Amino acid sequence: MSAVNTPAFQTGHIGINVTNIEKSKQFYQSVFGFTVSWEADEPGHCAFLSDGQKLILTLWEQSEGTFAKDRPGLHHLSFRVNSIEDVRFFENKLKLLDANLLYQGIVPHGEGQDSGGIFFTDPDGIRLEIYSPVRASEYPAPVASAPTCGFF
Repeated sequence: MSAVNTPAFQTGHIGINVTNIEKSKQFYQSVFGFTVSWEADEPGHCAFLSDGQKLILTLWEQSEGTFAKDRPGLHHLSFRVNSIEDVRFFENKLKLLDANLLYQGIVPHGEGQDSGGIFFTDPDGIRLEIYSPVRASEYPAPVASAPTCGFF
């Protein structure tokens, strides 16, 4: 079999099923500063959220209940920022919004690792992460034997 060169690509937007479009829009706009670039009510309610330059998330109001981590599908959605100070900025914002933080503040991705951040959930229980590639090793890892973002 001959080697095939795979064309270059990058991740596009991420689509998320939600139970309440208004609640989810408000959450993602409040946390990340996203703007609604398009939305529709027919055939079902959906909203496209952008960072001002590109589409990041699409929200689709077509589910019931809460996120179930015991079934195949999304594990968590991660957003990278430039510094640990940026992570702290979002941590403070999430605390003001009374968001569900999965750990008590910033944690490294693993024992002794320099990258790390905060883990939290959206209104439907979807697990989210905001992390920095550096300076998280000054914080204790919640579990020494596993990746912080793996089993939570």
